[in-house]
Amino acid sequence: MLLLMSSLPTHAQSSNDIAMADAFRAEGKIYVVVAVILLIFAGLVVYMVRIDRKVKKLEKELDMEK
Repeated sequence: MLLLMSSLPTHAQSSNDIAMADAFRAEGKIYVVVAVILLIFAGLVVYMVRIDRKVKKLEKELDMEK
C-alpha cells in the first residue's frame, strides 16, 4: 500500500502543470504566488514563536509554584 501511495505523485504531474507555471511566469503572476506562500509561511513561524514563548512562560510559572 505504501509503495502504491508513493507512486501517485509522479502520475499526478502532467504537461498542463508545466504550461500553467510557464503562463504564470510569463504574466508575472508567479511572484504573487510566491509572495502569498512566503506570507503564509512567515505567519506560521511568528505564530509558533509566540506559542513557544507562552509555553516557556507557563513552564517557568509551574516550576516556581513547586
